[in-house]
Amino acid sequence: MRIVLDTNVLVSAILSPRSISAQIIRLVLDDTVTLAISQDILDEVYRVIRYPKLVRLMKKHDVTPEEVDSIIKRLSRIAVVTPGELKLDVIRDDPSDNKFLACTVESEANFIVSGDHHLTELREFQGIPIVNPATFLSIVRNEDF
Repeated sequence: MRIVLDTNVLVSAILSPRSISAQIIRLVLDDTVTLAISQDILDEVYRVIRYPKLVRLMKKHDVTPEEVDSIIKRLSRIAVVTPGELKLDVIRDDPSDNKFLACTVESEANFIVSGDHHLTELREFQGIPIVNPATFLSIVRNEDF
């Protein structure tokens, strides 16, 4: 099973090691599911984790910038990295979210996992379900891998 995680799921996993998002990352690290990611998504994650509010949260949770870099680098090494050549114009209210749809198409992913209402309100894209982290975890736990 191949999945695309949006930035808020990736950042949540980094900031909250006991979160549902972190449980999904563990599935990726355990090779239960395959992460698909693009350079645009990686760039956004690196940009977002440097927001002052998130830097404060990392300090509060004793997460160092080195740990964050290590996690992101590890994920990018084991993920399917898409070329990022496909450009879509589906989500007009937040065009930056189109990169997740493009990554999904390029990687032939089975799910998009997101907490972003611009994505979750679509419910699916080209037959690919868009679900929140809790729903995805429930689906994985009920499947026979």
